[in-house]
Amino acid sequence: MPDPGTHGEIKRATLAIIVLTCGLSYMFDGYDLTVYGATLPSLVGEWRIGPAQAGAIGSYALVGMLIGALTVGSITDIVGRRRVLIAAVSWFSLFTALCALAPNPETFGVLRFLTGLGLGGVLPTLNALVIEYAPKRTRNLTYVVMAIGYPVGGLLAAALAIPLIPTLGWRVMYLIAAAPLVLVLPLALRYLPESLESLVARGRLDEAQALADRLGVALPSPPGRTVGPSRNGVRTLFVAPYALPTVLFWLAAFCSLLLIYGLNTWLPQLMRQAGYPLGSALSFLLLFNAGAVAGLLVGGRAADRFGPKPAVCTGFALAGAAILLLSVTGSSVWLYVLLAVGGYGTIGTQTLLNAYVTGYYPGSARAAGIGWALGVGRLGGILGPVLGGLLLSAGAPLPVVFATFASVAIAGAAVVAAVRRKPSDSIDRREPAVLPPATERTVLD
Repeated sequence: MPDPGTHGEIKRATLAIIVLTCGLSYMFDGYDLTVYGATLPSLVGEWRIGPAQAGAIGSYALVGMLIGALTVGSITDIVGRRRVLIAAVSWFSLFTALCALAPNPETFGVLRFLTGLGLGGVLPTLNALVIEYAPKRTRNLTYVVMAIGYPVGGLLAAALAIPLIPTLGWRVMYLIAAAPLVLVLPLALRYLPESLESLVARGRLDEAQALADRLGVALPSPPGRTVGPSRNGVRTLFVAPYALPTVLFWLAAFCSLLLIYGLNTWLPQLMRQAGYPLGSALSFLLLFNAGAVAGLLVGGRAADRFGPKPAVCTGFALAGAAILLLSVTGSSVWLYVLLAVGGYGTIGTQTLLNAYVTGYYPGSARAAGIGWALGVGRLGGILGPVLGGLLLSAGAPLPVVFATFASVAIAGAAVVAAVRRKPSDSIDRREPAVLPPATERTVLD
């Protein structure tokens, strides 16, 4: 049995490994999100593709992500969250790098679709791992510290694009995406623990007990000991009291991902259409992601203090106001401010929404809950690039384009406002599964 005096150190070390590994994985997901938008002006110039085709290519990765996210819950039920995360990171890193070798837009589109399959499996898995191990009192802030990797990846893509694309071309941006094979996989293979919830749910209690002993924590409740009727995985999402919140979460994710993928894909091109040179247009994309990084530090604390629901609603509302005002401001300073606020209201809000959704469901349904929300939400992500392309192809003026995206943000705020309080048999009601009440172990929460 671990020395009780070392429980805090073990917990902090384990949590640090989980946050670092998942944060790096999330960073390269954010890089992948932004790299297409950053390279789009160059792709349009080299392959002479129109806005509609460019928007469709931008959606191919989202189709793959939808499939990956919807299937990840079933896969983790069989092989566990740790193995799924390692496999998914390897998959999307490889196929993103192969995009650099694409000879034409058709091949490029297929590779983007295959990349999306891996990306779709990454997000639900790392979300579930971090929420499971995060201390309850700082759960949202812990999640945000990890999830800051997402906009940091977007920052990295935009910052590298400014000097590298003019000198080395757009293909180098996709070769950089192979970095997780060197940075993430060795760390995950050596140090990342498996999910205790996943082991218990799969009936591997001896293995779970050994891991709990090593970490100095208690086991979560097995499905048969949870408060209320026994439910597992996907089934939990569609029965009371989770059915209606599940649908509302899907709609919120739809709105959020439509905004993120639509704006990250088209913002540089929209800024160029407004008269800015390529370098300035890419710097706007950088600022958009920087706003998410800065805002999340405040948003995570606000979610812990006031609850995730008010924080998510406020973020959607800020996004709607900022995007709408982008088309009417005549001041460069206000343009920078609005881009930063819009970045937080879109990317930052999606991050807080992920934590909200993942924490809303009981432990056995975490991966399924966030997986299905992100999977259905990918329909919005698919629509975002296409919608921007269709509006530009139809000759819509910039105010109309921005107003369209702003209305989606307001709809997202309204949907989240309708979600009722988390049921009493949620993850916060965790209890030791096997050990007696007198155990010396400490529950992570």
